[in-house]
Amino acid sequence: MIPKSHPRYESLMTRELIVEGVNQGITSTQGLIAQGRGEAFDYLIGEKSTKSALKAEKVAAAKLFLAKKPVISVNGNAAALVPEELIRLSELVNAPLEVNLFHRTEERINNIIRHLRNFGARNIFTKSDSLIPGLEHERAKVDSNGIFIADVVLVPLEDGDRCKALFDMGKTVIAIDLNPLSRTSQCASVTIVDNITRALPNILKFAEELKHQEQEELRDIVREYDNKQTLSLAIHEIKKNMESFAYLLKP
Repeated sequence: MIPKSHPRYESLMTRELIVEGVNQGITSTQGLIAQGRGEAFDYLIGEKSTKSALKAEKVAAAKLFLAKKPVISVNGNAAALVPEELIRLSELVNAPLEVNLFHRTEERINNIIRHLRNFGARNIFTKSDSLIPGLEHERAKVDSNGIFIADVVLVPLEDGDRCKALFDMGKTVIAIDLNPLSRTSQCASVTIVDNITRALPNILKFAEELKHQEQEELRDIVREYDNKQTLSLAIHEIKKNMESFAYLLKP
């Protein structure tokens, strides 16, 4: 039992959710490594939602509302960490969920779908009858009525090559990635450099604020966004944090 007074309570609880996901057959063991890598970058951004991340999260909400056929892609880590938030966002912006895995087995796919349905998910694409062009691994398999024909795809915790392949298909790709230097971050249309446990609640909050906005007002929010600037600011924020840490360690 981890006491709430522990200074690393949130981080430790997140790790426990991932471990529990592995035990339930939802998260792959490789997902443990991905979680650790992400946590390292979370330290660098100060374990908070930065100004640039908040701006990207608001734009993400606007783009989901503007989309004609949005889809939220779900992998094992996302399903283990933020299932309720994924479902609430799915319902709010009318974006069905679709499970897509790199370390794919039918058992894991079914476990994640069952897990999401246990949390109340109703709108889930479940087929894998189409292939994303240019990919030679399991993440190429998608639903012909889902990701394959989506115009906007939210891809939490993504693989860079699939992100690029989706972008090359003409899709708007919204990525959540703590590493601003990753292929995913560089290829996405909107990159949210934030921990998924903060990013999903933030997108939900903005979606609630924007749900009654006119289409033109949403387009104005999107038009003012520059993803390269967001990535540059994220790197600058990491640099500033590192300089602050170094200053505190000065003899």
